[in-house]
Amino acid sequence: MELRVLKYFLMVAREENITKAAELLHITQPTLSRQLIQLEDELGVQLFERKQHSIELTSEGMLF
Repeated sequence: MELRVLKYFLMVAREENITKAAELLHITQPTLSRQLIQLEDELGVQLFERKQHSIELTSEGMLF
């Protein structure tokens, strides 16, 4: 796990929107989404509940 990916996680958790977080991080939305999925795979838990136009932390995401 890289510090950069933790920074991505925190930005998405704060913004509750992947597109907005990607803009603030100056990366593309698909790149950010891929990094979050890889983080979830690495940890073996779902950190976010993805909705149509927003994203929320799961209970595991809150603990992380």
